[in-house]
Amino acid sequence: MIEQLTIGIVIAAALADSINPCVFGVLIFLLAYMTKVFRNKTRMLVGGLVYITAVYITYFLLGMGILTLAYTAGLAKKFYYFAAFLAIGAGLVEIKDFFWYGKGFSLQMIPGAAERIKKYSKLMESLETKHPSLSLLIAALLGIFVVFVELPCTGAPYLAILGMLSTGSYAEGIPLLLLYNLIFILPLFIIVGLVYVGHTSRTLEKWRKEHRGLMRLGIGLFLLALGAYMIWAVI
Repeated sequence: MIEQLTIGIVIAAALADSINPCVFGVLIFLLAYMTKVFRNKTRMLVGGLVYITAVYITYFLLGMGILTLAYTAGLAKKFYYFAAFLAIGAGLVEIKDFFWYGKGFSLQMIPGAAERIKKYSKLMESLETKHPSLSLLIAALLGIFVVFVELPCTGAPYLAILGMLSTGSYAEGIPLLLLYNLIFILPLFIIVGLVYVGHTSRTLEKWRKEHRGLMRLGIGLFLLALGAYMIWAVI
């Protein structure tokens, strides 16, 4: 219901999506690798920005694809309900992880994704020595790859917003989708900036592990509220 979807809800959902421990964990790992691989901080900064740009473009195009499919296939109403109940289910799982982190079913990356990310990072290291420009291409490809393998972990807030957008005007949905993705990548810029000014990836990873339970709780409570709001809006 586009009339119930405010800019505030879009921003809140994007922030909830962006603070996911999965998103932080992958970027912190990649920055640790880039710090070791690239010859200087500026080169690492460029690599990080290339990665974030690829994430933004890929996430946006993925959202546009899902939105277009919902419109053209006449699935907007069914997709709306699916997204609402998915948000509630994902919210319960995230809250569970606050109390029992990693026990039982958890929202996480596609199995085997971490190993592939490490493999592609090693390829980036190899290319940096022989073909520096191609190493930045690998950083971009990693951004594209990570978006897809992180979807089971991060996709619930995005799908909820897409569900609400699908019941409104297609033209109105595009600017909101652009805004959502901009908010989504802002914390990634902050992490890159912290590493650039001297904070180590090890310190950031320690902080992530200490606060991942709270992150999950915040995301879970928001998803429960968003899913309930979506259902209430059509009653």
